Amino acid sequence: MAWVLKMDEVIESGLVHDFDASLSGIGQELGAGAYSMSDVLALPIFKQEDSSLPLDGETEHPPFQYVMCAATSPAVKLHDETLTYLNQGQSYEIRMLDNRKMGDMPEISGKLVKSIIRVVFHDRRLQYTEHQQLEGWKWNRPGDRLLDLDIPMSVGIIDTRTNPSQLNAVEFLWDPAKRTSAFIQVHCISTEFTPRKHGGEKGVPFRIQVDTFKQNENGEYTDHLHSASCQIKVFKPKGADRKQKTDREKMEKRTAHEKEKYQPSYDTTILTECSPWPDAPTAYVNNSPSPAPTFTSPQQSTCSVPDSNSSSPNHQGDGASQASGEQIQPSATIQETQQWLLKNRFSSYTRLFSNFSGADLLKLTKEDLVQICGAADGIRLYNSLKSRSVRPRLTIYVCREQPSSTVLPGQQQAASSASENGSGAPCVYHAIYLEEMIASEVARKLALVFNIPLHQINQVYRQGPTGIHILVSDQMVQNFQDESCFLFSTVKAENSDGIHIILK
Repeated sequence: MAWVLKMDEVIESGLVHDFDASLSGIGQELGAGAYSMSDVLALPIFKQEDSSLPLDGETEHPPFQYVMCAATSPAVKLHDETLTYLNQGQSYEIRMLDNRKMGDMPEISGKLVKSIIRVVFHDRRLQYTEHQQLEGWKWNRPGDRLLDLDIPMSVGIIDTRTNPSQLNAVEFLWDPAKRTSAFIQVHCISTEFTPRKHGGEKGVPFRIQVDTFKQNENGEYTDHLHSASCQIKVFKPKGADRKQKTDREKMEKRTAHEKEKYQPSYDTTILTECSPWPDAPTAYVNNSPSPAPTFTSPQQSTCSVPDSNSSSPNHQGDGASQASGEQIQPSATIQETQQWLLKNRFSSYTRLFSNFSGADLLKLTKEDLVQICGAADGIRLYNSLKSRSVRPRLTIYVCREQPSSTVLPGQQQAASSASENGSGAPCVYHAIYLEEMIASEVARKLALVFNIPLHQINQVYRQGPTGIHILVSDQMVQNFQDESCFLFSTVKAENSDGIHIILK
């Protein structure tokens, strides 16, 4: 009996020992050092849930990929978005890659697509006040853009466009089947949008966003295909290199355990998919390539029949030439100022004066314009602003003879000096400014000033001695005396519905 009790004690002590050992084992397995989430997920109870997750091949395949050739920062934590440092004004390549599988999007095969590249604010707070922020930036940096395309370095881009009212966006067409690289330059720096305090302010992050569109049924690039973006910070020249070096040195000082919490630095930045920018695409772009942007105005000006001043050298008789000779008014809006610059052949300076109203432009002195545009274009722009016309080669004064008046040969000078026609009524003369000094120009200017349909004028004659009619030729016009005075009358042509003009 004693032996049996002793055996029970041995068995009980063994069970207690085994139970204690199992408890200690559980404590070791759940200890901080031995705990592994991957081991836990490998347990059978989780395998059924894993099978429901999509495989890599089943994920949505983006049609395009955009890669910016700039290194990412090493001081970014694992689950945070990458951050890339850029130098102000330096050209950075964005590779536009066709990422479609065989048979994907056949509707764009062999066709061009349009991409819009923007630099926008990363912080939501600044996105809400973007307009005010950009207006303040333009006020401090007149004539500059936030974003530019380096066209000479870019490859495969077609029909590049910039809109003076959107200084932070550029757009172009490209063929996904061909190698395409767009080189961009960011001219704003992150600290320009930080409240100034005592120096050393932390700059705000920006985003580079690319939105790509295909043509719709009307040939306009409005159907959205893909959008992607990345986070950047912009420093003064060479500042990005110094910041990258500082981050790298900080990471080298961290322990191996701390380094595991941070992303490695990559040589390039891959733009990640995102929603399209709200105002994309811009409305002023059409599908026909053009070397310059088109501007629309809510108030379209129409060309009316010109008055006597319209025969000046700046008014050649057609609508386009008339518009180009109009003087810019101080009340002109920014958009009207842009149109005036385009009409007067200053299209290369529309970007420079993209934020100038008519009053701003008229305030510039001759020295200011020469410094901004160079000597040749500066003087030309100054003369256009001040309406300084080129002196005409020949000026003649013409008055339409009243039907009741009869002016005999030899009496023309007397009628001119008396400023009266034969009926005693005052005769009003109109100045005709001749540049080409040819007969057809005389007919054109007379038709313009006196509202005569040009197609009805058959011939222009000059009344000679004894009342003969002499055909006005180019040589005769070139021998007119400057500031000569003429009366003219009209005679119905015999064999047509037209008229002849007779200068007296």
